[in-house]
Amino acid sequence: MSQCVQSVQEFIQDSFVPMVAVLCSEDAEKVTRKNNLNFSELLRPFCRLTSEGHMRDPNNQMQVVKNLRISVNNVVTRPSVPTAGVHSPAQRRLLSEVVSACQPAEGGVANVITAGDYDLNISDRSVKASVPWYSDWRDTLTELSTSKHYTATTPWFEAYRESFLQSMPASDHEFLNHYLACLLVVSSSEAVPVEQFLKLSQEQHRIQHNGEYTNPKWFIPNTLKYYVLLHDMSQGEEQRADSVYEDMKQRYGSQGCYLLKINSRTAAAGTDEQIPDPWSQYLNKSSLQSQDQSEEPAPTPVVVNNTAVENNVGGAPEMDGHDSAENDGVSVNSLDNTHPLQLETAIDMPGSLDSLRAIAAETNTTTVYTGVAAGTSHGACLTLNDHNRLRLFIQEFTFRGLLPHIEKHIRQLNDQLVSRKGLSRSLFSVTKKLFGGGKVPEKSIAELKNTSGLLYHPEAPELQIRKMADLCFLVQHYELAYSCYHTAKKDFLSDQAMLYAAGALEMAAVSAFLQGGAPRPYPAHYMDTAIQTYRDVCKNKVLAERCALFSAEVLKSQAKYSDAATLLIKMTSEDSDLCSALLLEQAAHCFINMRNPMVRKFAFHMILAGHRFSKAGQKRHALRCYCQAMQVYKGKGWSLAEDHINFTIGRQSFTLRQPENAVSAFRHILTNDSQQTSTQQGAFLREYLYVYRNVPGVCEVALPQLPLPCINSSATRVYFGHERRLAEGEKQAATHVSLDQEFDRDLAAVWQDLEEQVVAAANRGVVPSTFYSTQCCLNSQTDNLHFPLAVVEEPIIVEVAFRNPLKVPLVLSDLSLLWKFTLKDFSRPQPQDVMVGDAVTISNEKEAIAPMTVQKDDIITTEVIPEFYMSPEETRVARLKLLPRQTGQLSILGLVYNLASTPSTGDSTINSNSFSQNQGPSATAGTSVRGRQDLEIQGPRLNQTKEEKTSVSHGPDRRLDPTITPPMPLLEVFFLQFPTALLCGEIRKAYVEFCNVSHVPLCGLRVASTHPDFFTFGSSSLATPLTPLSPTSFENCSAYKTLATPPGATPGSVTAVTLVSAADFGSGGGVFGTGGKRVAEIPLGEGTLTPGESTQLPLWLRGPDQEGVHEINFLFYYESAEKGGKISHRVLRHTVFICASRSLSVRATACRSNTLPEEEREEGRNGSMLVFVDVENINTSEAGVREFHIAQVSSSSKHWRLHKCINPAEDKDCKLTTRERGKLCFRATRCKPHEATSKSLEKYTFADLSLGNEQIISSTTPCADFFFRRCQPSESWRPLIAMETQGRHSRSQGAGPGGGAEDITGVVRKCNEVDLNIIVLWKAFVVEDNKQVILEGQLHVALQTIGKEACSLTQKEEAQEMVLLKFKPELPPPMTRPSMEQLSHLIKTNLHYPESYSHPFVQKSLCMVPVTLTLSNCSLAQVDAIIDLRHKTTSPESLEVHGSFTWLGQTQYKLQLRAQEVMRLPLRAGFLHAGVYNLGTPRVFAKLADQGAMCETSQQTATPALIIINST
Repeated sequence: MSQCVQSVQEFIQDSFVPMVAVLCSEDAEKVTRKNNLNFSELLRPFCRLTSEGHMRDPNNQMQVVKNLRISVNNVVTRPSVPTAGVHSPAQRRLLSEVVSACQPAEGGVANVITAGDYDLNISDRSVKASVPWYSDWRDTLTELSTSKHYTATTPWFEAYRESFLQSMPASDHEFLNHYLACLLVVSSSEAVPVEQFLKLSQEQHRIQHNGEYTNPKWFIPNTLKYYVLLHDMSQGEEQRADSVYEDMKQRYGSQGCYLLKINSRTAAAGTDEQIPDPWSQYLNKSSLQSQDQSEEPAPTPVVVNNTAVENNVGGAPEMDGHDSAENDGVSVNSLDNTHPLQLETAIDMPGSLDSLRAIAAETNTTTVYTGVAAGTSHGACLTLNDHNRLRLFIQEFTFRGLLPHIEKHIRQLNDQLVSRKGLSRSLFSVTKKLFGGGKVPEKSIAELKNTSGLLYHPEAPELQIRKMADLCFLVQHYELAYSCYHTAKKDFLSDQAMLYAAGALEMAAVSAFLQGGAPRPYPAHYMDTAIQTYRDVCKNKVLAERCALFSAEVLKSQAKYSDAATLLIKMTSEDSDLCSALLLEQAAHCFINMRNPMVRKFAFHMILAGHRFSKAGQKRHALRCYCQAMQVYKGKGWSLAEDHINFTIGRQSFTLRQPENAVSAFRHILTNDSQQTSTQQGAFLREYLYVYRNVPGVCEVALPQLPLPCINSSATRVYFGHERRLAEGEKQAATHVSLDQEFDRDLAAVWQDLEEQVVAAANRGVVPSTFYSTQCCLNSQTDNLHFPLAVVEEPIIVEVAFRNPLKVPLVLSDLSLLWKFTLKDFSRPQPQDVMVGDAVTISNEKEAIAPMTVQKDDIITTEVIPEFYMSPEETRVARLKLLPRQTGQLSILGLVYNLASTPSTGDSTINSNSFSQNQGPSATAGTSVRGRQDLEIQGPRLNQTKEEKTSVSHGPDRRLDPTITPPMPLLEVFFLQFPTALLCGEIRKAYVEFCNVSHVPLCGLRVASTHPDFFTFGSSSLATPLTPLSPTSFENCSAYKTLATPPGATPGSVTAVTLVSAADFGSGGGVFGTGGKRVAEIPLGEGTLTPGESTQLPLWLRGPDQEGVHEINFLFYYESAEKGGKISHRVLRHTVFICASRSLSVRATACRSNTLPEEEREEGRNGSMLVFVDVENINTSEAGVREFHIAQVSSSSKHWRLHKCINPAEDKDCKLTTRERGKLCFRATRCKPHEATSKSLEKYTFADLSLGNEQIISSTTPCADFFFRRCQPSESWRPLIAMETQGRHSRSQGAGPGGGAEDITGVVRKCNEVDLNIIVLWKAFVVEDNKQVILEGQLHVALQTIGKEACSLTQKEEAQEMVLLKFKPELPPPMTRPSMEQLSHLIKTNLHYPESYSHPFVQKSLCMVPVTLTLSNCSLAQVDAIIDLRHKTTSPESLEVHGSFTWLGQTQYKLQLRAQEVMRLPLRAGFLHAGVYNLGTPRVFAKLADQGAMCETSQQTATPALIIINST
């Protein structure tokens, strides 16, 4: 390691000194500012005591304190930024500037070390002594070796180490840098100085105890307050100051206050007298730090080659060649990401003397960071007597205030710890007893848990031991300090508080080293464990670095250079280049200070250090390291190492304004017989390009083919059309296709399917044979066999993928496309031979040679990219644009550009052409070459015929050969008020704006979607008013058409019945086929959209039925009003993502009414049934929904309609909050015959049952639209398919006698069929931005069968359905017989009996009551029925409630009922006691005639038939 000025003991002692804070009044600051100093700066040169101090330890033994230094600082309450174990950018800049400012002196005394056979010059003169072209290098080394100075000093490392230790923030696990005392300074000129002292004391108390500030940190709660009265001798009255001081002594005691007299002379007087200035050396060291702290915020680090530069001081890149300390801190070289022994590729340096002379002609601006304005003097008002007073003040404060204060607290802490631990003697007296025994085996770091975040209470015994240890260490009582650290270490390890344990280990090792007398062996393993814990467990690299610096110094003092070097090398990392460079340099010095010097290891590590210096922007230090290493490598035949070192020396010399050395180094590399491989020779690309550039006439005839960068031709993408226009205001533009989207083959198939559907819809259901799907973006995965079609006046964007194979950056400038173009007029068809003969081919190759010439913009406008930067080994794409102005055939040939190996002046790398930040030419003005690369894309391999399979042949890829067609319309679509989140089933009204931004009118506007049930543009056949009719809906901006409920209408009764055809809403099948339901025509005013015209249309949206995020694709199709073009149509894509939240869950069940057909006919109803609707609020208030209101229930069917709501509650309005459920009961009747028309035009009957004060007309847009889109397909074709498949299977399986199973199934199904759709319309009250918003929506439930519950689709059921569909066989299993559930609905039963019956049981014990059982056949077939009266209730509960009775007479009947026949069966029931009885015990079994299966009717579960028997 290098020789240091201080001894190791002095260095460690000065690293940990007592900290004293200063609080000054304003007047006191004015007094000190006369000397251009504040109070802490005024005291700084006098803070080291020249005499010994004395204090007693807890055992009353006298301890001598020698050479003590205290640290006095102003109180800074600015909260510190948490560093997380690493330096902040401000601290990094500070350290970089400190190292930059400390350089070896030019022309100083030679610093030479003799190591083995080498005489190593360790000074700045080694630059001249080591270069191979320096002719007298051997004589120079001989001359230097005769010098008497053989020590190698590195003052920059010492400066770095000092600044590093000073900039360390105070931490909670140690107290060494916490403040022990506070100086309260008040001027004697104050009116009432005592009041000022009181204010400062209160301020100090507030800062320490109110918890507002994390900094500064205080050692103990009872901080020593020392009161200083500052008297200005040049102004104030000395007598008054003395009287105030006497009062202070009475108030604070003579030990706690001091009268300091300064400014004995005025600044103007005594200019002849030379007063020493001891402050300069201290202020220069701290000036950078103070400047750095004032810079807020810190500049963003410049990133070069993916490496952040830590030393960017000015925030702007450095001007190359400026020989200044500032630039050493900020410049970045192009070797940042390369290995130090690997030759770089395309290094950013010219090999030309002309460029070197151009740089040499620049003005050399030097900036020196001194931190103080030039010519500023310090202490101008102070005399030598004042200096002595300051020195005496520090001594008095320390001996009479600080040391007694520390001594008192050491005793207090010792007494507390002894009492807490139950010891009878002090720690010091039982040291041997506690620590002299056998050693306890310690756990390894790997075994300990990471508990670095453990925090102790401030009054914890473990922290009290640590406080006592730190106090003893600060006053040089190292033996007691070691004992306390050792004790604390064990406590912390037992608690696994690893940060605290590491700190105790570190200080225990240092205390052991510093103990005098019988030397205790230095516990190096303590330091190793502490370093490992700091770095690996606590992740605090700053503390690990501090620990390593101490340990290395100690090892060096013990001549353990090998261990020190190993430790220093281990501490290097990628986090800080500057720190790693300094540690590697010190490790290299360790190798040559060993008993047997390891010179080659020294040289190797100096190379590593130079590389890290270079990455850190320290060019001077990097050059020095390489030059020192060159002394070992030169002349040994290691050409690769020499090439690397010489190249780096030349680059750094050029940057540091040493052109002679730089020119010689580059010449040596170029003329040397290099043994580099072809890849490594790319390091000289910059020089070769410069030479190539200056050869006249090369680029004037034709453009040469350039080898760099590599182009991945197959990855070339071509985009046709304008880029997406940014939306304005609330408008949301259609997403369409862009180059920023990645190609998805599955998604492309979806878009192609949508386009096929909409093209078929536009061409009467047939897809033309010449149809090709529209491809706006061509890539390697698209079909490129055909010539793509582009439109004139619409740009063509070509995306080219570049790859830089080198490890140095490349710059391409004036980058553009090469093309050739053949003019063709597609508006006038001509014979093929005439067109070929008249074809005129135009190219831009000649214009591309000189980019400043006039281009052929009237044919094709070619975009030029001024500069394209590529980082080392970067893959990057460039997007180049062509704008065709005429029709014809275009072929894109390749690219033309200027290639340079250096970036422009905006980057923080070396650039030979940058004169300054503001006035430098671009990289193309220097060493750059203009050339071309062709784009040759290989098509897909052909593999169809036998010849193609046996040979390797490729088809064409025509993505770069577009045909430019005549103008076409261009549509832009914007969405207004389009939501991103909806409730399930919520109806929202939005608007769509269609803009024709071309010069051609468009027509035939259609839209296809993957979710046709998500939106509707409304019905074109029905006149739907856009303005709501009821005042309430108008206030709430309802999306529905509503009417006010008539005044006399009863809530829950039918308010409207409407007949609607499905064809009116685009759901009638039509000519669109199976895909027609996905395509909708968009109505335009006059059928066309003229150029520049825009129109807005309403768009109704309905939230998906399943919760979650839904991706919904829209494909807008349009044609040109001018037919006959090469492009038949165009499309525009749009993708939206809708987040659906839960709303309501609706379940519905249909039950057959018990009324007989005769009663229904009497009431005027043609069949009736009961419909139960169960509505549950499953919303979890995630969208701010307060409650749901069921506003209306509507029905839609061809056969049934809702008649009225028969809920017993008077309040028909159903309100549901979260997780509430409501049940509604409705009576449904069959539609009257006159309500349906002929079979060919079957219409749906819509019936509305309003539960509120307004009626929503469900038969109009948007309610009917979403109903037909949601429910109609499932009704129309799914049951039909099911019946057909069942019929086929029935015939294949065979049927029994008396008729086929198909007929039986049909009869039973028709008996149980309902085919009724329920539409539940709801309103949700939502709170948004403290305002209530009403949302509307509708849910659909399709009732198919009596007794079978139907529900709105839920997520769980949908997932199950998907799984079933996935694994479903091609044909469903055969259903030869109707199910038991279906058979149970064949017969409807009813009991007729008197509600009460009186009988004299005293006179006659048996009471007989006549009962009539009415049987009604509900089917259209003959049914066999069995009535069993022998069944008795076996439930004990039923017996207790209803009692027991018996049926008299015949107990079993077998009857046969014809189709829809009603039969009455007289029965008699016998009772023995009075009471309440349940007559509903007869069991009725039914089956179709000639079938074997019997089934009990479902009416057994009905309400009990209760009769009351009275006794008279």
